[in-house]
Amino acid sequence: MATVAFYGPNRTLATKIAVGIVDGEGQDARLLERWRSEDGVDIRFKTTVINEIDRFLKRNKVRSVVMVDAIIGCPHEEGIDYPDGEECPACPYWHGRDRFTGERIE
Repeated sequence: MATVAFYGPNRTLATKIAVGIVDGEGQDARLLERWRSEDGVDIRFKTTVINEIDRFLKRNKVRSVVMVDAIIGCPHEEGIDYPDGEECPACPYWHGRDRFTGERIE
């Protein structure tokens, strides 16, 4: 099974897609690939990226896909792009928001 999630600086522009390969329900991804868009174009509409993801899924013999229907958070990674426990300085839209609903939680 594969999981597909979209990330972006706000709820309307996706700049990152993460695809994980999972062997069974409740398990962590054994393989995770990420695609990024740095040019301001929504990555969900880039044919070259969609084709790469399709090849990735076929190469890993994926039989089902679970995908979110919205952008679910900042494209930057805590502990890699900014310090653990802090909010991303590049994505103020997400400060104090629930990543699944986009609603303010503060």
